[in-house]
Amino acid sequence: MTIVDDLNGLMAKGAEAIGGPSVADLILTFVCASLLSIGLTYGLVLYLTQQPRPPTESETKYRTVLPDGEISEPQELPCWVDVWRRTEDDAEALEPAEVFMSVVVPAYNEEERLPVMLEETVDFLTREYPYPAKTSTKAADGELRKRGKESGQSEVSGWEIIIVSDGSTDNTVLTALAFTTALQSPKGKRGKGVPLGAIRVVELEHNRGKGGAVTHGMRHVRGKYAIFADADGASKFEDLEKMVRKVQELEKEDSQGRAVIVGSRAHLVDSEAVVKRSALRNFLMYAFHVFIRLLTTPKTSKIADTQCGFKLFTRPALPYIIPYMNSEGWIFDVEMLMLAEAAQIPIAEVPVGWKEVAGSKLNIIWASIDMSLGLVIIRSAWMFGIWQKPQ
Repeated sequence: MTIVDDLNGLMAKGAEAIGGPSVADLILTFVCASLLSIGLTYGLVLYLTQQPRPPTESETKYRTVLPDGEISEPQELPCWVDVWRRTEDDAEALEPAEVFMSVVVPAYNEEERLPVMLEETVDFLTREYPYPAKTSTKAADGELRKRGKESGQSEVSGWEIIIVSDGSTDNTVLTALAFTTALQSPKGKRGKGVPLGAIRVVELEHNRGKGGAVTHGMRHVRGKYAIFADADGASKFEDLEKMVRKVQELEKEDSQGRAVIVGSRAHLVDSEAVVKRSALRNFLMYAFHVFIRLLTTPKTSKIADTQCGFKLFTRPALPYIIPYMNSEGWIFDVEMLMLAEAAQIPIAEVPVGWKEVAGSKLNIIWASIDMSLGLVIIRSAWMFGIWQKPQ
């Protein structure tokens, strides 16, 4: 017996003499503390991950402009998610597209900036994705649906814009409808291929956040391709042409034709617009990018610009993303990309033009905190199985 053994024996006898804890007691204490910590963490995550509220009846309807220039009564908004769910979540049972391109525009108090963005958007869509001549005077859902089924998705043409007013307290809704009225007047662009009902205005009763507004709009798109674009017009809308070319290449790599294209401003990181930003804003931007790389899934972490409000989806990709969305705040872009990655959907970035537009309602400090917390919640909710991922 060595001196070390003697010392260990004396220490053990001393611990027993003074009533010290045994090894078994220490292990039991550690296990109980660990279980308690896990339970408290689970309870906290469960509290923070409340499911998005279902849409109200009025939020499942849209308004547009009638042939006489009057604003329509609320009309039922087609919802591909509801139809898809009735087919037992079979992604291949997705309703066929009725138009070539759907554009979802989330808008919260955007009466000042929305008209400029819509003007640029409509000019591009009517030029690049026109309706057939015989459809230019009317765009009834039934007619478009029939045409889409008869001709196949590769033959569809035309476009739609779904403006989702996110509980706006200004005149965003009236501004959108006034723009549509002017567009479809005899002196407007209607004769150039803008059919009735191509622009649809949806009004959420209460503010849900940008993510909630985008997801709501995406549930109702009828396009072969669907993109969401910010109402401020910061992204150069004509760059959609480059994104479409890329997505048509990428969708060939997937057996179901799924693909996601991310509009990227990463190439502008040293541009004058970024350099002129405040030091605090640039610091928070870089810090958040580091946070993204640390906490997101492998492919998403390599995306240079996750937050650009200009992302394009093929229709077959939507059932693997939209029904699983839970984040309604600024972090929703990251959740979309992580869901796409979980479903093994091909993702690519395409550089797009971008400019700083006055009138932003984003508080960079609070938004950074909100996005960081949101990312932690997403990962925790997935880890505990509270939120589901596509299989």
